[in-house]
Amino acid sequence: MASTDTPLLDRIAGPADLKGLTDLQLSDLADEVRSCVIDSVSKTGGHLGSSLGVVEITVALHAVFNTPTDKIVWDVGHQCYPHKVLTGRRDRMHTLRQKGGLSGFTKRSESAYDPFGAAHSSTSISAALGFAVGRDMGQPTGDAIAVIGDGSMSAGMAYEALNNAGAQGRRLIVILNDNEMSIAPPVGAVSSYLSELARGTPFPSWKDMAKGFEAALPDQFRDSARRARQLVTGETKTGTIFEEIGFDYIGPVDGHDVQSLLHVLRDVRTRATGPVLIHARTVKGKGYAPAEASADCYHGVAKFDVPTGAQHKKPANAPSYTSVFGKALTEEARHDAKVVAVTAAMPSGTGVNLMEEVFPARVFDVGIAEQHAVTFAAGMAATGLKPFCAIYSTFLQRGYDQIVHDVALQGLPVRFAIDRAGLVGADGATHAGSFDIAFLANLPGMVVMAASDEAELTHMVATAAAYDDGPIAFRYPRGSGMGVSVPDRGEILEIGKGRVVREGSDVAILSFGAHLHPCLEAADMLATDGFTTTVADARFAKPLDTDLIAQLARNHSTLITVEQGATGGFGAQVLHHMAGEGLLDTGVKVRTMTLPDRFIEQAGPEDMYADALLTAGDIRGQALKVLVPDGKVTTLRA
Repeated sequence: MASTDTPLLDRIAGPADLKGLTDLQLSDLADEVRSCVIDSVSKTGGHLGSSLGVVEITVALHAVFNTPTDKIVWDVGHQCYPHKVLTGRRDRMHTLRQKGGLSGFTKRSESAYDPFGAAHSSTSISAALGFAVGRDMGQPTGDAIAVIGDGSMSAGMAYEALNNAGAQGRRLIVILNDNEMSIAPPVGAVSSYLSELARGTPFPSWKDMAKGFEAALPDQFRDSARRARQLVTGETKTGTIFEEIGFDYIGPVDGHDVQSLLHVLRDVRTRATGPVLIHARTVKGKGYAPAEASADCYHGVAKFDVPTGAQHKKPANAPSYTSVFGKALTEEARHDAKVVAVTAAMPSGTGVNLMEEVFPARVFDVGIAEQHAVTFAAGMAATGLKPFCAIYSTFLQRGYDQIVHDVALQGLPVRFAIDRAGLVGADGATHAGSFDIAFLANLPGMVVMAASDEAELTHMVATAAAYDDGPIAFRYPRGSGMGVSVPDRGEILEIGKGRVVREGSDVAILSFGAHLHPCLEAADMLATDGFTTTVADARFAKPLDTDLIAQLARNHSTLITVEQGATGGFGAQVLHHMAGEGLLDTGVKVRTMTLPDRFIEQAGPEDMYADALLTAGDIRGQALKVLVPDGKVTTLRA
């Protein structure tokens, strides 16, 4: 820590204040930033490990470049907490990921220092190249720096951007934050040596210096250093892969050595004319022992105790939907050797890790590559296997062309398990599962289901495993289930058939998915208003249960559809069918309740659904607007 009585961080109102610090003070400042991030996240929860891994990189970047004129584009944004601390948001870090507080990701509307919003991976190089073009065409922007992790480099989009940037040859800086691959002991020495020599050496000779330095090492270190460089950089016979596509490659650099980082960044800023890639080696969770020792390096944590690292997780009253899916999938795999699973870097997040523990050879983690995951699953389906492609709703958007072209068009029986459907809480709009109903239900031959509780989810897993006539998808929310009894193995549902959960005569509420419970609560409220309500669980958005819809339309004066999805989804399918069949001519008044035509900001899920006007009270209110137009309700019971 700094020796001054006043913490250095108290003197930092913004990045400009870093210019007045010495290099040694900047190293001390990094320690203070790390402590601030740990303290803040201990109170809010969030993405800790990634942020701790880039503290020194963040300090060095803001010390060398002139933000916000120069643009730092953080990939995904998991690692942006130190950046927020240094860009005037330190006093709001206690609001991180809370309602009305700071976003857990970069967000353009939050700060001028966030030039590009991100919460999905592998977008930074493309965006930074866009800023570079704007600069070169006279727009008021400076240097463009993309900071991307090695995990995000598994996505094809990152390589598309690198290829295009190399071809254009514009001045662009990419920092590859590498925290996973093993590196031999001499790397730190190589990094320090190169950092010192690079200040006075032209870019083209840096690679030659690295090789020359390796040659001068003792025998026991020389081979390790060479293999480390080739392993991490993918070096070909003529150069690294980055050099082959037009980048000058610098590294590996110790991403936790502020002095080395400052030397390299200053040199690049002074003399770079084209695209440069700086390869920085970091440790996820750096500087906080519980994070460094954890298997996931505290990637995402609940509130925790700083001295011990113990997380304060609320006990769940019921198993999570994710775990229910994982267990149900494993059970289907026990009965059918053709069942396989695909995930895009989310084995535990999607629950397929439970199947992997039992059938490791039948679970495939393809990395952050949703497009590949979908087509890979399609290829397996074409052989007769039964692939379950388990991807969060928000990330499935990234593979939509493949769903259309490679799966639906060919009628291949890929099973899409869509986790995190609906509004998800603290991660906010970027992670909300709002659109999958609409973008899947419009595809010919696609079956679309949604689970109303964990037992229904188990049935849908079994149904998907048994279905071979084309693609089929089922969605379910984040968090704990309703606490219902879950069978050891699900029953196979009749395709396109829903169920009536409660009988009434005045109003019908047709729920699709996990909002069934609020619909039942609304029915209870309407009973106190003197109205009886039929509540039905649609189960399917495609194909629709047309018999059920006709029954509800003919036997009730009012029909309300409810879903945890955007306009254009289940309710639109119901209205389209009713209009085509003349059911709207029977006099039934139809209302659809969906997520509004806007993005819902971060908060707890209950607050988010309240913001979306999808609470039980809102459903009751919608019914009363139709049933009692003048607003005069005679209450039977207080």
